[in-house]
Amino acid sequence: QKGGELKDVEIRRLPFIPTEGEIDQLIASCNTRMSTFLQLLKETGMRCGEAAGLKWTDVDFVSNTIRITPEKGSNPRILKLSNRLIGMLNALPKGHKRLFNGASADLLRKSFIRQRLRITTKLKNPRIREISFHTFRHWKATMEYHKTKDILHVMQLLGHRSIKNTLIYTQLINLKDDAYVSKVAHSEKEACQLIEAAFDFVCDFEGNKIFRKPK
Repeated sequence: QKGGELKDVEIRRLPFIPTEGEIDQLIASCNTRMSTFLQLLKETGMRCGEAAGLKWTDVDFVSNTIRITPEKGSNPRILKLSNRLIGMLNALPKGHKRLFNGASADLLRKSFIRQRLRITTKLKNPRIREISFHTFRHWKATMEYHKTKDILHVMQLLGHRSIKNTLIYTQLINLKDDAYVSKVAHSEKEACQLIEAAFDFVCDFEGNKIFRKPK
């Protein structure tokens, strides 16, 4: 409060994270194109604009991978796809150079909102209505961090250039079991010393090697 006036205080909320069952129910209840689009978001955590812009030439059906051209200053990346998703993609019509027949992210979002409302009513689960395209990105980041405890892996998966953005997506404030000591090796000698001290190698980052071990 200043000068007798009340200032608005911005309250930061953690993103809504649905259960995997709720996500899978939503995917299964949508039409073919939307189900495939949502499954793609679930498996990769890519932004809806990145997914809408994908071309058939971005998919390698031999290695089950997809090449993502980034938006919003993110990094490009190549990610693995499940056999299930490859099958769903193969079932889509291929009359357009883009995977989703040239539909824009806005057009796909409008279609999703209509289908989501119908499914929310049918399943009588109001939490379904809270799921947006971006929810899939939050969900993927959170699940990957729970599974790997590797923040740099999640950062690379999402294409982030700043680890600060990744910390928000993975909701570190809620994780109590992240009991690791992390060390950075700047040389071969330091890397050997960390290995001898029972540290495990995590990944390379900006020319250095990251190690960790449980506390």
